[in-house]
Amino acid sequence: MRHGGAAGGAGFVGRTAARSLVGAFVALVAVTLVVAVVALLVGEESVSLSDSLVEGSRDAVILWRLRLPRVLLGLLAGGALAVSGLSFQTVFRNPLAEPYTLGVASGAALGASFVIVLGGGFAVGLPWISLAAFAGALAIGGVIVGLSASRRGVRSETLLLAGIALSITCSAMILLLQSQGTMDQRSHIVQWMMGSLAVVGYREVGWLALWTALGSAVLVGHRWELDVLLTGEEVAAGRGVDLRRVRVGVLAAVSAMVGALVAVTGPIGFVGLIVPHILRRLVGPGHLVLTPACLLGGGAFLVFCDLVARTLPRGMDLPVGVVTALVGGVFFLWLLLGRGGAGR
Repeated sequence: MRHGGAAGGAGFVGRTAARSLVGAFVALVAVTLVVAVVALLVGEESVSLSDSLVEGSRDAVILWRLRLPRVLLGLLAGGALAVSGLSFQTVFRNPLAEPYTLGVASGAALGASFVIVLGGGFAVGLPWISLAAFAGALAIGGVIVGLSASRRGVRSETLLLAGIALSITCSAMILLLQSQGTMDQRSHIVQWMMGSLAVVGYREVGWLALWTALGSAVLVGHRWELDVLLTGEEVAAGRGVDLRRVRVGVLAAVSAMVGALVAVTGPIGFVGLIVPHILRRLVGPGHLVLTPACLLGGGAFLVFCDLVARTLPRGMDLPVGVVTALVGGVFFLWLLLGRGGAGR
């Protein structure tokens, strides 16, 4: 009877946890849909959904050519940033790690700054600025992946510090380029580095969708190894996890995804720090569940921040990267001080 009662209790707990998980996902989907719809209809110019169905009307142009691509890009970019932050926090076992810790975004910014100073047009359908940013991100990511694959077995802490050093170096080179550029070029670099979701059409959306799907698929494919890695590198190695292979696979995919993202939007910080920590409390640490949750939650968060940025009173318009930085700075201090257990 005891065994039966224990089994029944375990089954009840399991069913309760499953219902809670389903409820959390339903809430995430509902929040994402509400934020997306509001972002489509609200802005400097309000849009009527019925009028937007009239071909050639002002509302149709605003909704289908401007608002919808921007919202879709925000959903993809936010999801990619959140998934990237989740992967970095797991691989480096550091709750303060996020997509820009390793210098990948700084590498992208350096590539874009080179093109802004030197001048450039379009190639293969994308601006040279985007292509150079993508190349810069891949270059920095390649250095980190190379260190991860080295035979010396570089530890996670060392990789994290190497990323910080690369980020500082890239920032110094960006300042050097700014000092050699014209006033317009300096302004362009600063504006680009603030991050923006302003797009016209769906070219950028399609580009980012491909890389977001690739990076998320790699993360889900390594879900078991990443779950075991949460217990520690020594324990994971003892249970048969090839740490070098997991690091290389995850870091390569995430670096490419972040590079593709920054190439389109510019650097947008702190989404990858905030969203994974919040969602772990809602759906747990398992990557099979947490990865899609981050895609939804990150997208909703970034679209909401962009909505705030573009609905401020006239003359106060802010790039979305500034809004996420303002929120993220406070959240970072909260984590650093251990309010959520991260500091401990």
